[in-house]
Amino acid sequence: MSIPEWLQAIQTYMKMLQYNHTGTQFFEIRKTRPLSGLMETAKEMTRESLPIKCLEAVILGIYLTNGQPSVERFPISFKTHFSGNYFHHVVLGIYCNGRYGSLGMSRRSDLMDKPLTYRTLSDLIFEFEDSYKKYLHTVKKVKIGLYVPHEPHSFQPIEWKQLVLNVSKMMRTEVRKELEKFARDMRMKILKPSSAHSPMKERSRGKSLSPRRRQASPQRRVCRRDKSPAVVDKKGELATLNEVGYQLRI
Repeated sequence: MSIPEWLQAIQTYMKMLQYNHTGTQFFEIRKTRPLSGLMETAKEMTRESLPIKCLEAVILGIYLTNGQPSVERFPISFKTHFSGNYFHHVVLGIYCNGRYGSLGMSRRSDLMDKPLTYRTLSDLIFEFEDSYKKYLHTVKKVKIGLYVPHEPHSFQPIEWKQLVLNVSKMMRTEVRKELEKFARDMRMKILKPSSAHSPMKERSRGKSLSPRRRQASPQRRVCRRDKSPAVVDKKGELATLNEVGYQLRI
């Protein structure tokens, strides 16, 4: 089976699960979770065979393409405006053998999977933008993540927004230029996750990085009262299912 046929089989499987119109999300997807944990959620999707939404489809698409090392996967997110409201959507971008395409789920058939036929990343993004125009949606922002590792046991989280473009304030020539530069850097594997851009300063062995305190006099030490506040035990708030509502009401 060729790569395009394999991708089509994956998309057909997702369509068999159907889009989740119930208003209740069946699977918890935390975008900051390590890849290994998200792959466990993807396994649960295959066992339960319940309807899914766009964010779940991205995770499932990553899981089902892990056995194809020649297929690069990366998230593509859209923020659109329609009738005074903002909407969010995400698909799984695909790059293989010099061509781009996508996998995903949506209420609209032309806002999810795209065939592996686009020569450039900008051609793929502009195709989505043109599809949005059919539903009177204006694309405000496009976010592109990095290639997702093919190691299902990786503790590295997915990089969802390495490149953020305010496309509504840019000419298409500018958008194309930025996208092609980013795509070229991704193919050369020279981009690093944003978490790696500001590494913690390495601590020298045997030396403290904090400034030294002046030693208190014995008399002052005796008279000093302990003013350290009591530790308050607070429970962390439960994380919501998604940082943003990936749902298109069009």
